[in-house]
Amino acid sequence: MKAFQFVELQKPAELREVKVPEPGPGQVLIKIGGAGACHSDLHILEAPTGALSFSLPFTLGHENAGWVEELGSGATGFAVGDAVLVYGPWGCGSCSNCRVGMENYCENPGQSKPGGLGRDGGMANYMLVPSTRFLLPLGTLDPREAAPLTDAALTSYHAVKRSIQLLGPGSTAVVIGAGGLGQMAIQVLKALSAAATVVAVDTSPAKLETAKLMGADETLLSGADAVQRVKEITRGQGANVVLDMVGVTPTLEMAVQISRVLGHVTIVGIGGGALPVNFHSPAKECSVASPYWGSIPELMEVISLAQAGKIKMLVEQFPLERASEAYHLLHDGMIQGRAVIVPNG
Repeated sequence: MKAFQFVELQKPAELREVKVPEPGPGQVLIKIGGAGACHSDLHILEAPTGALSFSLPFTLGHENAGWVEELGSGATGFAVGDAVLVYGPWGCGSCSNCRVGMENYCENPGQSKPGGLGRDGGMANYMLVPSTRFLLPLGTLDPREAAPLTDAALTSYHAVKRSIQLLGPGSTAVVIGAGGLGQMAIQVLKALSAAATVVAVDTSPAKLETAKLMGADETLLSGADAVQRVKEITRGQGANVVLDMVGVTPTLEMAVQISRVLGHVTIVGIGGGALPVNFHSPAKECSVASPYWGSIPELMEVISLAQAGKIKMLVEQFPLERASEAYHLLHDGMIQGRAVIVPNG
C-alpha cells in the first residue's frame, strides 16, 4: 500500500510503498476513511536536528477515522465494517490517568507515542491500532468528514471545558486565531455556553468571515484596535477566557493585554512564543495553562455534539497522492478549515 511518511529531518514527507500491517493479539486494522493534516505536523517536519525523539520513518496522520477491516485475536467490542474514530493519544493504559481515560496525560510518557506522531498514522490505506480502547463508534457520521473530531475538535473542547465555569451570562470569551482549531473552539463555546459573548481575532478577513458563520458574535482584525475593542466589550475588565490557538509571541502578548482578574488564558497553539509572567502580568490570579489534546470521555462528548449537529468542521478532501500539496496549502494559510487526506476515495 501507499503511505505518506516522514522520512528525514527537515525534508518534505514523501509517498512510499509499505506493507499492509497485520493485527496481532488485541490489535485492530483500520481501513482509513480520512486523516487530518495538522499544523503540528508542520512543526515536526520543520523541526531542527535533535529536537525530536521520534524514530524515522513513520506514516503521518494523527487525526483518523475509518472502518474496522480486521480484528486481531482477543480484540472485542467491534465488528468488521464498523465506522470508528481513532483516539489519538496512546498511553500505557495502566497508570492512574490512563485508567480514567486521560491517556493524553499518561504518567509513562516513554510508552506514549500516538499514531502519526512517532508511530505509523493514518495517511495510508490502512492503519494498525494497538487496542480497541482507542476506538469510538461513529454511528452515522462519515469517517471522511469526521477525522478532525479526534484532534481539532477534541483539543478545542478540552481547552474550553477547563474554563466553562467562568462562562455564564455577561461573560466574554476571545478566540485568537480563526483557523481549523479556532473555528471549532467558537462552535464549542456556543454549544457549551450560549450565554457568553464570543469574539474571534485573526489577521485574515476571510477567516474572520468563516468565524462569523461558525457563530462568533464579533470578529476583529488583530492589532491595537482589537485590544481596545475587547476592553470596550468587557467594560474595561478584560475577557473572562482567552484561547490562543496560535501561540506565537504577539498573540500571547495580546492574550495578556485582554485578560482579566481571575480569568483564564489558555495556550492551545504551539507556535513557540513565550509569555513572561511576573507579579504585575497577567492580571491578578489569572490562570495560564497549556492543555494537551483531551480525554477519551471528552471525545465521546465531542462525537455526541457532532451527531447532534452542534459542531461541524469545514473539510477539504485530498487524495493520498496530493498529501504533499495539502501540507503546502496548510503552510501558506490557504486551508479555510481542515485538510483531510482520503486514501481510499
